[in-house]
Amino acid sequence: MRYRPEIDGLRALAVVPVVLFHAGFAAFSGGFVGVDVFFVISGFLITTILLADLSAGQFSLVAFYERRALRILPALFVVMAACIPLAWLWLMPHEMKEFSESLIAVATFSSNVLFWQQSGYFDTAAELKPLLHTWSLAVEEQYYIFFPLCLALGWRLGRRKLTATLALVACLSLGLACWGASRQPAASFYLLPTRAWELLLGALIALCGESWASRLGSGIGRQWVSLSGLLFIMGAIVGFDKLTPYPSLWTLVPTGGAAMLIVGATSGTLAHAILSNRLAVSIGLISYSAYLWHQPLFALTRNVASQRPSDLLMLSLIAATFALAFLTWRYVETPFRTGVLKSRKLVVGLGAIFSAFFTAIGVSGVTFAGFPSRFDLHELYPGDVGHLEFHKLAAEKYFPCTPPRLAAQALKWEGFMRCLQSKPGPGVEVALVGDSHAEHLFLGLAETLGSRNVAFYIKSSAPFVGNPEFTDILKYLVESPSIKTVLVTMHWIGRKSEVPFNSTLEHELRNTVELLHNSGKRVYILNDVPRFGSSAERCKFGVRGLFSQDLSCSIGRNEVDSYESTYLGALSAVAREIPSVKLIDIRNYLCDGTVCSMVKDGVLMYRDQIHLNIPGSRYVGRRMVQDFPDLSD
Repeated sequence: MRYRPEIDGLRALAVVPVVLFHAGFAAFSGGFVGVDVFFVISGFLITTILLADLSAGQFSLVAFYERRALRILPALFVVMAACIPLAWLWLMPHEMKEFSESLIAVATFSSNVLFWQQSGYFDTAAELKPLLHTWSLAVEEQYYIFFPLCLALGWRLGRRKLTATLALVACLSLGLACWGASRQPAASFYLLPTRAWELLLGALIALCGESWASRLGSGIGRQWVSLSGLLFIMGAIVGFDKLTPYPSLWTLVPTGGAAMLIVGATSGTLAHAILSNRLAVSIGLISYSAYLWHQPLFALTRNVASQRPSDLLMLSLIAATFALAFLTWRYVETPFRTGVLKSRKLVVGLGAIFSAFFTAIGVSGVTFAGFPSRFDLHELYPGDVGHLEFHKLAAEKYFPCTPPRLAAQALKWEGFMRCLQSKPGPGVEVALVGDSHAEHLFLGLAETLGSRNVAFYIKSSAPFVGNPEFTDILKYLVESPSIKTVLVTMHWIGRKSEVPFNSTLEHELRNTVELLHNSGKRVYILNDVPRFGSSAERCKFGVRGLFSQDLSCSIGRNEVDSYESTYLGALSAVAREIPSVKLIDIRNYLCDGTVCSMVKDGVLMYRDQIHLNIPGSRYVGRRMVQDFPDLSD
């Protein structure tokens, strides 16, 4: 196919927002849509090449997979190899074990499945995973296992029937994505069935794009369509955030924008001039390598930083990303793509050898639990630092929640639904509702309020922002006559790298609290625990952060007060405005006048950067009941 410089410019428009989003710059809160633009571009380019082969009678699955291997694997393997020694030096054992799992998954193009099982894409834990971004490569490679053969078989039906069939499959995939956005958001985000339509959109452009372009004419039509596409993508980049249901119909904004640009941004249009300028094309050429490098640099730095990396540090890492990307494009991508390896057997052999190498390292890391012998792990503080211990104790000690319909959803983790209660059967008296920050308080309150039936109900990560999936829980809380006390909390968002606590969130919180209060419940609003820039495991074993001479156990009270001020005023206002509603400031249990610490009375209180462990939950639960004795009424 003829070279189209504006496609490389479109790649630049895709990769730069992704990098800035993962760097934590709030202005690019929707930068993740760059991946969707990449999907459309990939679907278009690959299908165009396959159609040319089919038309010329030269279609070969073996040749196709060889081209894909030469395009994808060399740069990917270089980045993976570079990550291993840094992970060995810097990652704590449980982090190294998870990294090892991801090595196996990347080598087998199943990392999207792994990360779906581990955490959501927008979870705080996700930004610490060096190979998180490879989920999109896995989606593409899984798609290209099936698509070429299906295209070749469909080619025999004729172009019109083939187009209609692909359009039908794309619509079904989009429909599944819309269904999954509210019911199984993590699976919908990561897995191929709900992402295939984006690649198929690119394929449909390859099949029909010339016909669509001809209908636009050569003048004003193409100008408007291409400029609209540009605005659609830019609007999604700055307008979407992690609360946007995704993928869903909203995803049509960036993907539709990409389609409009591919069809309409022809020579002579303003969009073409913008996308085909030298800088945009240069960034586009190295976009694949830039995509590969950025997440490992960001994640490894965050893992070893004692505090959250500064904007200046992140800008430096972005510069390093593009410098490494240029070197990788120049000395790895280009030689392989231009035929440095002519032997097909050699290509296949090297790919198999390196895949086996990374898989073997990954299996070793998992088998030996992240190689704890790398460190002189003298344990400074008792206390667990894993999610498994917390969830295992809760599951063993406590009971399925009521009513049965909620328990059934929790059993399947449907839409991230989880709930337990401290005594069997109906008759819950005290309910914690929110997200995982309600769950991590459950153990402590259940033990402290031993005579009461305490339960937690969590669904998704933002239950007070008009989330329809929270309706069932809220309805049950309001209608249950046994529930006298409700505590509402969540990971109130206050960092500039995330969505700010805004008027919409405050309005939804006020509505929720008013509804509970008006139904006769005693309502408490809970402020969040302090969040730390370094892992609890580093604190536990005395491993210092990369940029600090001190143990990674504390953070300045002024920093905690600064980011909590972005939402604490709103929580206080809601508590003041609604009679008898009280605010519990958990921050005061873990902070003194100058410092907030993961450690209290010589015991570690956290299991990661933002969640309490078992001792922490027990400690905070006791303090809450001491300060608010009416919780036990």
